[in-house]
Formats: sequence, C-alpha cells, structure tokens
Amino acid sequence: MNILPSSRRRFLRNFSLSAAGLWVPGAFAEALTLTPKQTEGPFYPVDLPLDTDNDLIILNDGLTPALGSVTHLSGRVTDAKGEPIRNALVEIWQVDHHGVYLHKGSSDHEKRDANFQGFGRFMTGSSGEYYFRTIKPVAYPGRTPHIHFAVKMKGREKWTTQCYIKGEKQNEADGVIKAIKDEKQRASVIVDFAPIPGLATGELAARFDIVMGFTPAG
Repeated sequence: MNILPSSRRRFLRNFSLSAAGLWVPGAFAEALTLTPKQTEGPFYPVDLPLDTDNDLIILNDGLTPALGSVTHLSGRVTDAKGEPIRNALVEIWQVDHHGVYLHKGSSDHEKRDANFQGFGRFMTGSSGEYYFRTIKPVAYPGRTPHIHFAVKMKGREKWTTQCYIKGEKQNEADGVIKAIKDEKQRASVIVDFAPIPGLATGELAARFDIVMGFTPAG
C-alpha cells in the first residue's frame, strides 16, 4: 500500500478510529489474563529520533519506506475487566530489517536501515486503543523476533513487555519467553501476524491487547 506523505496522517487517523470501533463496553464478563511484565532490554533508544510518531515506515515526510514486511499493529490497553485505559502513552521499539536497533550499542550499527524509525509513540484514546504502522520483527543473535512495548501513565512507573510472532520456531528456545511461567500469560504475548485480505502488497496485521493489573481510576 503506497501512502503519499500528504495523506499519511489522515490514513493513520482513520485506521486507528476503525480499530477503536471494535471495542464494546462490558464485552468481557470475566477477568482477562494479565499481560506479563518483561525486561526492557538494553536497547531502549538513548537518543530519540526527531520523528517519534506511530508510523515507523516513513521518516517525517520522506518518500523512501523502510525495508521489511509492512505490519499494521494495533490493540487496546485495558484493565483486567476490559475497561479501557485512556491517556496511556504506548511506546514501541524494535530492530530493523537487518536486525539492528536504533541504539549505538546495537551490533552492526553501521548497517542500520536509515529509513526505519525504530521507535514510535501513541497516546490511547477513550477506548484504550493504539495503532502503529511498522515492520514484522526479525530475529537477531540470541533472540527470537519481538517488539518491545512500554506503557507510561501519569503517577505510575513505566511498565514494559514484549510481543512475539505466533508460529515462530525460535520462540521455543527464547529465554525471555521461557521466563514467563504462567501458560496463559505466555500465550497472551504471542500473536498472529497475518496477511490483510484483499491487499496484493502482502501487508500484515497484528493485534496485541495489553491488560494491566489495575483499574483505570486506580
């Protein structure tokens, strides 16, 4: 899907609003599985990029997209009863198509894709939704493919986790995944990255809901 710079913000806004419409208050009768907290890792960006929006494929109003399989990553931030948590700042960071982070300490830093933003932010709305356009994560030595998440809220400490690809063989040997002892919690951070029906470009969609262990008013 080729998105011109002039229509980029409109597309992202409309995609996000469409995802938000999927949430229905009171849809969860039972408590949901809490998303496990995981290590932040050593590669949270020391120097944030000038562009920190929710489109990691295009830098500012550039024309050259990042390498990799374009992925529309969305979900909601809720409490254990499914009630939305609004005004939560969701951050993601991940390696580029070459397996390099936006961090000078990352291996092969000189090979980093200069067109990949590597880090993005999104503030949740009234239904707790977030949305990013990024790439499907790839593996690098010692780790299975993953995307780092941080959730920041006023008056609370930063909360971190990671998102993984369902069906990825390297998941079975990944030490960070294996450290999640609860089977349901482990399953909750492993999600489908599936082709979007009707798109010949092969773009993917992934849904990763984050369930926090407190109420929105807590």
